Amino acid sequence: MSEAAMIDTAMAFAIREKEDVSNKPLRACVEDAMKEYFQNLEGDISNDLYQIVLSEVEEPLFRSVMEYTRGNQSKAAEMMGINRGTLRKKLKMYSLHQ
Repeated sequence: MSEAAMIDTAMAFAIREKEDVSNKPLRACVEDAMKEYFQNLEGDISNDLYQIVLSEVEEPLFRSVMEYTRGNQSKAAEMMGINRGTLRKKLKMYSLHQ
């Protein structure tokens, strides 16, 4: 199973446990997803795990912030504590630019 598929499986696990997830902090949800991911590795070693997890978290973060700010990049960048150039780069990377 590919690393991305394992992350998807772990995230699906968290979604299946929706009742519990809605009452858990994000940190606990990530920990649960990572436990599931490692179980699915079945002893194999993962490479580039940091980048995989980061992209899984960043894309919905940027999408949510852009929705919240109604597409206002200046407000979104300020809210996230990053400069607008970085915001634009990430929006383009995740195909979220308008």
